[in-house]
Amino acid sequence: MFLIVPFGAMGGYLSVAIGYQLTQAGVSVEEVAGLVAFSYLPQTWKFLWAPVADTTLSRKTWYLLAGLVSALGIFVTGAVPADERSLPLLYAAVLVSNVASTFLAMATESLMVYNTSPELQGRASGWFQAGNLGGNGLGGGAGLWLAQTLPEPWMAGAVLAVACALCGAALWFVPETPRLARTGHYGRTLAAVLKDLWQVARTRAGILALLICFLPIGSGAASNLWSAVADDWNASANTVALATGVFSGIVSALGCLIGGYGSDRMDRKTAYALYGLLMAMCTVAMALAPRTEAMYVVFTLMYALIQGLTYAGFTAVVLETIGLGAAATKYNLYASLSNMPIAYMTLVDGWAHTRWGAAGLLNVEAAIGVVGIVVFVAFAMALPRRVSSC
Repeated sequence: MFLIVPFGAMGGYLSVAIGYQLTQAGVSVEEVAGLVAFSYLPQTWKFLWAPVADTTLSRKTWYLLAGLVSALGIFVTGAVPADERSLPLLYAAVLVSNVASTFLAMATESLMVYNTSPELQGRASGWFQAGNLGGNGLGGGAGLWLAQTLPEPWMAGAVLAVACALCGAALWFVPETPRLARTGHYGRTLAAVLKDLWQVARTRAGILALLICFLPIGSGAASNLWSAVADDWNASANTVALATGVFSGIVSALGCLIGGYGSDRMDRKTAYALYGLLMAMCTVAMALAPRTEAMYVVFTLMYALIQGLTYAGFTAVVLETIGLGAAATKYNLYASLSNMPIAYMTLVDGWAHTRWGAAGLLNVEAAIGVVGIVVFVAFAMALPRRVSSC
């Protein structure tokens, strides 16, 4: 949980603190959505460099290196002025820091895979995603509060960067995992990693896991724009910081724990689809509710709770599917695909808000999520119980 906190805090700081400051400076919600969606670009392609993390340095070494670069990236993101003219610099800082965060996440995921027994995969997934979403909420809330409170804008990023760097102290309590054996030339080692990946991806469970990760089921994309659309509910900066930051972090972490334990007690793919349906119902209810500050708090927290369920459900599905071996590569293939719907749904949500306002954003996300569930169920019923390789 503690090791993955910097990964979540980086996303929360961008979408909540920086996103709010940009919209207050006159940047449109659609432009903010574009910046946040861009931050997912390294996350959608990280499987390409995951074999490097599996076959070179130790997991702990990768974590420490990536943690330092990630912390520096958070500091730079906060130091760049939050206005229209600074968007190119923000794009550059976001790209570098998010590439670094992929290695931090890979190291954490490998440590989790090798130190978790099969019967505890759901619970481990819950604690892992509690750190991710809890860090997202706390990083965003603390980042926005600090930015509103401290005398200089760069100080908020500096405080958050130091806090994230200190999370590496948790490595002391985690056993190191074995590196994959080098089979002579690095190309042969890479080939062995890819073979291990193919052994998983060709199975029925592997195919369904790939599908469920790519479909926009419970993507939670609207949470990336809560601060940017806060004016639609007349929510103040303090309300945004508390509801989508501190309280959201606590509630989403609780949702992760509930979702993780629930995934250990039913079919994990079914659990993930059910959690996605709950999220669609929540967004429709929010669209129908009055546009008041109180309703903003209620529904963003409800959304955060369900987002915790879906994230824990996703991780449980992946852990059940991948086994050991090239853990970082296999996990990140699925994680990369799961970030694609978050990225494109963030863009869709921003587009829908520009055309139909807050209700359009919420209803469009819900409708697309339900379509994703229907597609998954239909595909699962049509796919043979045994899938052989060619």
